Amino acid sequence: MATLVTFHAHPDDECITCGGVMRKAYEDGHRVVLVVATRGEEGEVPDGFLAEGEQLWQRRVAETHAAAEILGAHRVEFLGYNDSGMMGEASNDAPGSFWTTSVEEAAAKLADILWEESADVLTIYDDNGGYGHPDHIQVHRVGTRAAELAGTPKVYESTINRDHALRTMAVFAEQAEAAGVELPDIESNTDFGKPESVITTGVDVTAFLDVKRAAMRAHASQISEQSFFLSMPDDAFRLMFGTEWFIRPGDSGDDLFAGL
Repeated sequence: MATLVTFHAHPDDECITCGGVMRKAYEDGHRVVLVVATRGEEGEVPDGFLAEGEQLWQRRVAETHAAAEILGAHRVEFLGYNDSGMMGEASNDAPGSFWTTSVEEAAAKLADILWEESADVLTIYDDNGGYGHPDHIQVHRVGTRAAELAGTPKVYESTINRDHALRTMAVFAEQAEAAGVELPDIESNTDFGKPESVITTGVDVTAFLDVKRAAMRAHASQISEQSFFLSMPDDAFRLMFGTEWFIRPGDSGDDLFAGL
């Protein structure tokens, strides 16, 4: 019916921010294409997690394909850049890092995929990459330019609804403390998310939360059973992740494919 290309910085990002819309698009008969800028080389794993001789990037690529199958992706592509690590780390400036890559160069690669797929919808991140990660900010820049080059008609900026997240964590703060679940400190992190007032689109993905969590579990090297994502009770997870949020100026509603 239509083609969704969803562009992300690292393996596992796709299931956290867009896993619901990916599976919903698949269930609705659309084509779903996942593009990942890096292979997540700067991630961390416990000692002994990897097999002898196995590199982290190899595990993360395999996990991405497993998660993509769960989420209904028809195609998975990696642009081939190196993970830049968190903002301010030496890896930001390493040769081949996504953060230091020319926007025009990376955008041309992504635009080729958009052209091949005749993409109708592209998801990227907001201008601060959700929480200030350099590779996420670069996804915004590269994705915006690629859509211009390819003439992709609809571009949605995946974001975090800061106000909703703060309300949700306030509701479940006592329950989380009792269960030993450590909640992220969103209130003091002003880089985290966007205010509700600038968000244009919210997609209800509660019907796909089991799938979304299964995709998270496929990324076991980065998302453990003790993580914030998997250790919270089902009702808290539903409230926190049951809607996926986007910004597209002039848009409103709950359907990325409206008008196509």
